[in-house]
Amino acid sequence: MIIGTGIDLVDIPRFERTMSRTPRLMERLFAPTERGLRLPSLAARYAAKEALIKALGGSDGVHWTEMEIGSEESGKPYFRLSGSTADAVEQRGITSLHLTMSHDAGFATAFVVAEGAPL
Repeated sequence: MIIGTGIDLVDIPRFERTMSRTPRLMERLFAPTERGLRLPSLAARYAAKEALIKALGGSDGVHWTEMEIGSEESGKPYFRLSGSTADAVEQRGITSLHLTMSHDAGFATAFVVAEGAPL
């Protein structure tokens, strides 16, 4: 059963300007394993985290660095959740998260589907 969906779109040049103006955002928004990625990939991960918050119906109990995006060998992205963020997802009855991300032509986007057991 689908519990929630979320989508987000990021203007990559605007994201780059924001990150340049406020370098501390890197530590606040991204897990250590994500911080070395190129800015378009970071913008897509930012979009994924925003989309997850939308799929959850809000940010209560959610922390940016506890939402890490990894990739399977095939390139398929997935969430690695920890701490209170993992707890918040579990408390909402979510058993599976589906994620897709892309970046092209100056934009990054992500879409999330949150699934749970049928009621």
